[in-house]
Amino acid sequence: MPGKGDYCCDMRGMLSFLILFILSKKPMHGQEIAKEIAKRKGSKPSPGTIYPALKALSEAGLVDEKKGGKTITYSLTSLGLRVLKAAKMQFCQTFIGILE
Repeated sequence: MPGKGDYCCDMRGMLSFLILFILSKKPMHGQEIAKEIAKRKGSKPSPGTIYPALKALSEAGLVDEKKGGKTITYSLTSLGLRVLKAAKMQFCQTFIGILE
C-alpha cells in the first residue's frame, strides 16, 4: 500500500489524450510512447494498456500505423490532430485554475 505522499491519481482516463499529445511531437512505436508516458506520469504503462489504446485510436482514424519489419510506427492523422486540438481546449476549460 502506498504511503501518504506516494499516491498518484489513476491516469487511465487520460491515456488516449496522452498518446495523441505524444504522437503530435513525432511518430513513435509503442515502447517509445510508453517511455514518454512514464516520463510524465512516473510509471510505465504495460503493453496490455498501450496497444489496445493504440488499436482503438487507429480504428477511430486518429492514428496511422506504418509497419516496418516487426515494428509498427504510429503517427497522428489529420483527424487525430484536429481531435487533439479540441481535446486540449476541453482540457484547459475543465482544469483552468486547478493549481490556484
